[in-house]
Amino acid sequence: MTVPAPRSPSGSIEKGSIEAVVEEVPSEDGGLVYEAPRNLPTPPALSVEEEKRLWRKIDTRILPIFTVMYFVASLVRSNIGNAKLQGLTTQLELTGNKYNIALAMYFVSYTCFTVPSNLVIKKLRPSRWLPGIALVWGILATLMGLVKSYPQLVGVRVLLGIAEAGLPPGVFYYITMWYPRHMVSYRIGLFWGGATFAGAFSGLLAFGISFMSGTAGLLGWSWIFIIEGLISVVVAVVAFFVLVDFPDTATFLTSEERAYVVNRLKYDNSSVGEEEHFESRHLWETLTSWRVLFCCLINMSVITPVYGITFFLPSIINGFGFNTVISQLLSIPPYVVATMTVVAWSKWSDNVKKRSPFICAGLVFCLVGFAINAADVSIGARYFGTYLVVTGSYAGFPGNVSWMGNNTVGHYRRAVAIGMQVMFANAGGAIACFVYRGEDAPRYLLGHGVELGFVTMGLVLLPIMVTTYMRDNMGRNAVQRDMEKRGLKIEHTPEELRKMGNQAPDFRYTL
Repeated sequence: MTVPAPRSPSGSIEKGSIEAVVEEVPSEDGGLVYEAPRNLPTPPALSVEEEKRLWRKIDTRILPIFTVMYFVASLVRSNIGNAKLQGLTTQLELTGNKYNIALAMYFVSYTCFTVPSNLVIKKLRPSRWLPGIALVWGILATLMGLVKSYPQLVGVRVLLGIAEAGLPPGVFYYITMWYPRHMVSYRIGLFWGGATFAGAFSGLLAFGISFMSGTAGLLGWSWIFIIEGLISVVVAVVAFFVLVDFPDTATFLTSEERAYVVNRLKYDNSSVGEEEHFESRHLWETLTSWRVLFCCLINMSVITPVYGITFFLPSIINGFGFNTVISQLLSIPPYVVATMTVVAWSKWSDNVKKRSPFICAGLVFCLVGFAINAADVSIGARYFGTYLVVTGSYAGFPGNVSWMGNNTVGHYRRAVAIGMQVMFANAGGAIACFVYRGEDAPRYLLGHGVELGFVTMGLVLLPIMVTTYMRDNMGRNAVQRDMEKRGLKIEHTPEELRKMGNQAPDFRYTL
């Protein structure tokens, strides 16, 4: 039988209006419901309050551990910026651009392993894969505190990039497998907020650890790596006991709750569900999609400033004329403001079901902040500019990742697309490692200029993406309204609609 075209309260035709043949089963009252997920009971009908309680239950189980994992991962990734001020470059004789190369090598290996990691996460189970790589990077981060030479530092950074490559894209993909698409941004915002707050805590922790310099014959930079690495190891061990896989096997939910979540997700993007198995065409279609490429480049325009400011903010503030201790402490407040903005914008984005306005706002913040720091203005104004850069770059990111997940249909298509997005972002991170050169201190005009170029790229590509999405949505709505008026019906089998993915006539892009 056919599924009728649903309408929104405003009267517009929503997804599902192109009729499809779907399997249905009778309910007890004689009505019809979607077929129950395999091995699960028929999905229950939940009240608004019951549904809120269910999502809170899921949030409480999976978000805290992921937030803590990404928090410690961000500490490990960015602590080299704090270690630089605690004797790293002096003891290891990181002259010239050796420090920048050590930073960049992390991103080279990281970039190469993001997509492969997302292709295997479903097969190897996220409850084992993600804690496993966290344990590895925690051990490597600890060992980084014991390196004695520049080649050793580079080698450990390369291995660290491989180990950490699977976490961000894996978690972004995992969240899209648990939440409907207009609930994703807030959850990613909470997760990403851990990374943002790590920027504040990193400076505070580095300040405290600096007093350990000389203990056991190690300088402060060594203790920064060792202590933060050991924290990562502890968190990874805890994650082995806390993380679950996907909704259909989550034992902390009742069978009825599992059925509800699985059913809600199955029909969130399509009237007939998504493709769940892997085919080589998924990889090819995603790699050759210009929309995926544009979204990756927009993400690159957001994340390149993130890495530029994360690795060099203490040095930038140090260039204002403050000593090492004050520079560490002054790097904290911008991240506190950014953390609050990340969560607020992400929640707002889900409420209005839009992503592009928040990406645009983040880019504008960065544009103004970098322009202020490149200008010949007072120290107070330039410090204010760092607030804009940190806030804009971090707060613009959740909307971008959510946008890719919202507009990519099919489990493996989405996994590859998100992996590509993180890959491009970290390519931007590698570039950011080389643009803030020691010889450009204290103004760092080259670095600020390059960052302005990336931000401008994002501001150019973003309207193009929004325009094409709006055009496609309006075109599909117009076709369906015309068919309804003429009494025509186009029927597609469920398999045909699933193969179409976001090209299916009942799919609508999120703007």
